Amino acid sequence: MALIEKGNLVPGRILRRYQRFLVDVELDDGRLVVAHCTNTGAMTTCWEPGDLVLLEPAVNPARKLKFTWVACRREGTWIGVETGVPNNVVAEAARQDSLPGLPGLREIRTEVKYGLENSRVDVWALDAEGRQVYIEVKNTTLKIGDLACFPDAVTQRGLKHLRELQGMVRLGHRAVIAFFVHREDVSAFDAAREIDPGYAQELDSAVHNGVELLPVKVRIEASEEYPGCWALGWCLTGLLPWARRA
Repeated sequence: MALIEKGNLVPGRILRRYQRFLVDVELDDGRLVVAHCTNTGAMTTCWEPGDLVLLEPAVNPARKLKFTWVACRREGTWIGVETGVPNNVVAEAARQDSLPGLPGLREIRTEVKYGLENSRVDVWALDAEGRQVYIEVKNTTLKIGDLACFPDAVTQRGLKHLRELQGMVRLGHRAVIAFFVHREDVSAFDAAREIDPGYAQELDSAVHNGVELLPVKVRIEASEEYPGCWALGWCLTGLLPWARRA
């Protein structure tokens, strides 16, 4: 059963992405639209021109960009590109006590201030023993061979979060880095060591220092409700192994 769902999604074919936040899409009826891209990363291996994409219409009629890019179909696999989805799915899984690797969470909250570097943690909870649990969620879409990898570009923000999580462990709390593997055509996870060696080194140190690593397997269920209208649902199906490379 899906943890969250999105309906009334509009299909089209992606033509190009530019200025990080914009994508040109040709809808099935032939119209050309500019959609908003929430993902600021490189998005390597996520899409190629001509791929099927699903767009979410804006609720606010006054919004300049009338669509947001939600997902892409790449070589038979759905890839989630909307960066708000992972946080929402992980929080809902925690509420339903169905987050892989973290049973027994309660009193779930989101966007809680923490740490020494003016941060907000994606999900906060108490575990069954009453310990505080700080969960950072990372949308993971890069594919290298059979591995899902993070990040797809150098990330200072990601380094900051790893430092903050280690600080929580030193204070006696639990800290978790949840890599939300937003595609199914992979068999394991590792840091993108070739892209951001500094992040990979800090991730190794964080795990050594007690931060829990959860590469969460995600299944996107897609259905065409009727011509021109699709729905997506997000399920969490387990954890991928961490295939740590030298």
